Amino acid sequence: MTVSLRYVARSDVGLVRDVNQDSGYAGPDLLVLADGMGGAAGGDIASSVAVAHLAPLDGESHRSEDLLDRLRTALGNAHRDLVAYSAEQADLQGLGTTVIALLRSGTRLGMVHIGDSRAYLLRDEHLTQVTTDHTYVQHLIDTGELTEAEAEAHPQRSALLRVLGDGEAAPVVDESIREARAGDRWLLCSDGLSGMVSAETIERILIETADLDACADELVNLALRAGGSDNITVVVADVVETKDLPDTSPQVVGAAATDRARPTRGGGGASSRAAALTRPVGTDDDATARPVRRRRRVLTWAIAAVVVLGLLAGLGTLGYRWTQTQYYVGANNHHVAIYQGIPQRIGPLQLSSVHENTEIALADLPGFVRNRVERTMATNSLPAAEAIVADLRTQARPADSDEDDEDGADPGNGNGETDPGDEGSSDDTTEDPEDDEDAAPEQLDASGP
Repeated sequence: MTVSLRYVARSDVGLVRDVNQDSGYAGPDLLVLADGMGGAAGGDIASSVAVAHLAPLDGESHRSEDLLDRLRTALGNAHRDLVAYSAEQADLQGLGTTVIALLRSGTRLGMVHIGDSRAYLLRDEHLTQVTTDHTYVQHLIDTGELTEAEAEAHPQRSALLRVLGDGEAAPVVDESIREARAGDRWLLCSDGLSGMVSAETIERILIETADLDACADELVNLALRAGGSDNITVVVADVVETKDLPDTSPQVVGAAATDRARPTRGGGGASSRAAALTRPVGTDDDATARPVRRRRRVLTWAIAAVVVLGLLAGLGTLGYRWTQTQYYVGANNHHVAIYQGIPQRIGPLQLSSVHENTEIALADLPGFVRNRVERTMATNSLPAAEAIVADLRTQARPADSDEDDEDGADPGNGNGETDPGDEGSSDDTTEDPEDDEDAAPEQLDASGP
């Protein structure tokens, strides 16, 4: 069985805050939600940088057994960038962000989580909170010092124990491998939703609202009607069986998006007027909101805008420098080429250039492989891009190769078909599920359905 993700991302600045510090990403193989914290513009940068490092993982050039390693590496790189930037800007000490990321390969999902943003799984009309909040209050609940009811009103309920980028020590993240089962619906959300809308209501909306866009819009609207005291960001994705190529256009929302300054959609209601009356005048959004001075943001984008908008928000050369550490394989003049950078242009700024042209003609590749190259195949290093090219070279079948086959080549590889061993290393979406089950079995659904 072949499965894919159908997805949507939404965000709103809310009714109280001036700035959205959440960032979200939804793509064919990757879902990310990050909720930034820090001073003045720190949260914007933190969540954008996290998404910028994770976004290049979106694609099918990874194996299920590599999912957690790739996520771990991306988070580690983002953490180091945030620590370095915080050290350069004294007013941004304490810069950090929560992160939830789900990366798919075939019927497996690798998940990493740090902070208090949440992942929920709706399976067989039953909603499960898959993640555990890394907060002081959750610690008190876990140790039996506080009840769930008492936690709702605790003054330190938003104090975080773990975030990405806050301190030089390596971040401690929760990791697991999960099944991508057709019929599942995933929700990633910032606490602008989970802190304002009950789990029971979230479950009802996820069950009753089949349309993804309508579902995400309704969740955001409910949080706004409940007061909208924080930024609200949601990523909703359905796991579906598919025979056709799914939509591969990513959606980016919040601080990482091109429309990051979009006003709230709830500006004219009673909740908005009430929030305006109770909001402190002339104070920083987070001065009284959180011990860690949290501020959040959310909306929609395309892959390179994450880095460039981080640059515009104050990253300077750091953001652009990061793009030039990335590589991808794509098409150039009807041939396969390795590019340095990311496949986007913002205004006059092109964020990639051809690093190496190859002799591999697109016409010599099998149809589904050619489509993947034309959509670009992202990597985070030159050796990884070269490995992809080496694999493509084994799959290329020039038109005159049929005559060679008739003269003694293996008949099992005729008609432009590739050796099964090569296919297994180049396209994980078609690998045997039994092989997947051998990958990290001790982690499979270790913390939930």
